[in-house]
Amino acid sequence: MTFRITGLPATDFAAWFELSDAELAERNAVRRIVDEPHAFPCRISLTDAEVGDEVLLINHEHLPVDSPYRSRHAIYIRAGETTCDAVDEVPDMLRRRLLSLRAFDDAGMMTGCDVVEGRDLETAISRLFADPQAAYLHAHFARPGCYAARIDRC
Repeated sequence: MTFRITGLPATDFAAWFELSDAELAERNAVRRIVDEPHAFPCRISLTDAEVGDEVLLINHEHLPVDSPYRSRHAIYIRAGETTCDAVDEVPDMLRRRLLSLRAFDDAGMMTGCDVVEGRDLETAISRLFADPQAAYLHAHFARPGCYAARIDRC
């Protein structure tokens, strides 16, 4: 099964990094300095921020569908990143985490779900995409529940 894993579009978030801390607070967002490895995953590049990097923790609507599954959650983003676009490759940031996968149809309704170690992601992707109704998948970090990445068929 050929698949594509993508991060969020970098251009959608560039203006966030120009905001002051007070302006971020007005938008329920905060600026953080990374103080622990593998603890601040950027949803643009699908890489872990390095200790000392500046990241923003913002609330993002990752599933803007007209269904009961419409959803938003907190995500980390890092300035100057390029959007991840990986075909048949799993970024290390996903590979090292426990993931919750959710399959959705074209109407934004869930068609399937699974919890899987990132090292087994390809098997779960194939299993969920075996359902012809599954149009795309969302990966979430299973423990905090926040959105991680989108997975599409190629």
